[in-house]
Amino acid sequence: MVRVRFAPSPTGYLHIGGLRTALYNYLFARHTGGTFILRIEDTDRTRIVPDAVENLIRTLQKLDITFDEGPVIGGSYGPYIQSERLDLYRKEAQKLLEAGFAYRCFCTPETLAQMRAEQQNKGEFVKYDRRCLSLTPAEIQAKLAKGEPYVLRLKMPETRIFRFNDIIRGEVEMDSAQSDDQVIIKSDGYPTYHLASVVDDYYMNISYVIRGEEWLSSMPKHLWLYECFGWTPPQWVHLPLILNPDRTKLSKRMNDVAVEDYLEKGYLKEAIINFVALLGWHSADDREIFSLEELCQEFTLERVNKSGAIFDLNKLNWMNGWYLRNLPLDTIVERSKPYFEKENLTIPDFDKLTKIVATARERCTLLSDLAQYSKMFLCPQPLNIEYQDFLKKEDSRKVLFWFQKNLPQEGDVDAERLNQLVQQGISDLGLKGKAFYKPLYLALLHQDHGPELPAIFSILGLKEVHNRIQEALQLSL
Repeated sequence: MVRVRFAPSPTGYLHIGGLRTALYNYLFARHTGGTFILRIEDTDRTRIVPDAVENLIRTLQKLDITFDEGPVIGGSYGPYIQSERLDLYRKEAQKLLEAGFAYRCFCTPETLAQMRAEQQNKGEFVKYDRRCLSLTPAEIQAKLAKGEPYVLRLKMPETRIFRFNDIIRGEVEMDSAQSDDQVIIKSDGYPTYHLASVVDDYYMNISYVIRGEEWLSSMPKHLWLYECFGWTPPQWVHLPLILNPDRTKLSKRMNDVAVEDYLEKGYLKEAIINFVALLGWHSADDREIFSLEELCQEFTLERVNKSGAIFDLNKLNWMNGWYLRNLPLDTIVERSKPYFEKENLTIPDFDKLTKIVATARERCTLLSDLAQYSKMFLCPQPLNIEYQDFLKKEDSRKVLFWFQKNLPQEGDVDAERLNQLVQQGISDLGLKGKAFYKPLYLALLHQDHGPELPAIFSILGLKEVHNRIQEALQLSL
């Protein structure tokens, strides 16, 4: 039975890197019929952002990424918040201490800082020098009696080659000489990531650990912990880095943008999921457009790339535009409403709103763009002096008078009939191009460009068209 977990720390909001990890775990679970778990790793108490957990859960829900076990919904392996599992970590750490796999370290922050500085000055690999490992039982008891604070450190083998299989990278070898005696229990009694994640993965029966490449360097510590406990490790999957287009590591500026911010800017959840899925994974036929359901069917870990994935905002924008144009119109109409409200625009009746969105989505990239685009129909900006002067030209006035006279006063004018009227007007007035069309656009939209006339007439309706032409004629006096 496949059991995977997404285990974020609540030290910030969900960003692109975290979303990809969550998504790949989710897709793998759904593809295999397994279980997807959300676990909150909140042992770093100094960096907790108060509403980060709520943001994580809310954002996953908005993107339709559902977890089977976790905070709020519970499950058989809870609790799913590490701060509620402290007794378990302390019990397991005590086993390591008693077996000689861990030891107490009483070194102060000042002592450790001095030690690191000396090692750096000598060009040595910076790690704990094990000075507290030589403390006698009597010395330890004396320090404990005085209430001196201490941490528990994992005693790593000094000369050991750790070997493991990574589903993406194949066989990997790592030397323990480059590993520190990691703190596993801090002086405040909280575990570090290394101990807590291993303990939780074991007790939650996690079968695959799918996480970012940045955790590769920690593998000797984690493998050693599994060995010390006598536990069988899970399958390992380390995802490639996400890179800028110039192949540098994804900039902090981009990576710190919360996924929820992308949603609020007007990116569609379908586009975000589709785009993020392709940050390191490809299908058998290299197609690019997938629904979430299709991704669940197609996703396999074997098709995750080893090399870094490029975060290309232009591609995200292209993909969002595709979904904006291809999702059901009713869906886009409904999702556009909050953006109209943000702009303090009165949402028109359903028929008019649908016509506006149908026209706008062919020319826009984001949901928020739809509201901006609609302003020419709902609340056009006042004509500037240059445009007013243009309307005062004799030819401009001729065009507007002609349409005022020849347009029906009510009913509908379909595209064919409107095109006939336009051709008749061009013939009657002997005008064409900008001289003919620009006065109309200025009158109807208060700008010199826009969608085709049939779309404008359909959205505004004949009554509003006449009103705007009349207002333009008054300005032209």
